Amino acid sequence: QVRLVESGGGSVQAGGSLKLSCAASGYTRARYCMGWFRQAPGNEREGIAAIHFAGSTVYSGAMKGRFTISRDNANATLYLQMNSLKPDDTAMYYCAAGGCRGNLLGARDYDYWGQGTQVTVSS
Repeated sequence: QVRLVESGGGSVQAGGSLKLSCAASGYTRARYCMGWFRQAPGNEREGIAAIHFAGSTVYSGAMKGRFTISRDNANATLYLQMNSLKPDDTAMYYCAAGGCRGNLLGARDYDYWGQGTQVTVSS
């Protein structure tokens, strides 16, 4: 069973930055794709970015340029660097792992989810 634990969320003023981390454990095989999602109250879960086990990345057009996804396979950790944060970025942020299917930005593409970390951006 894969376990994912997010950290790094918090409160920040508009224009600020945060770096989220997602520690993974319990892998039965190394070739997972991983992604970051977010969900604000009343909204559907939204794909932000994903990274293939080989390192290629895909981003949602709305967040490309401000957010950067990366992974450290040796330490089984996924990261999301978020810059120029806006109040609209306020949401619960989740990491996910799955078997590299679909376009990697759909929630259905993933099998395992963390519990989420809250990001709040004030104006």
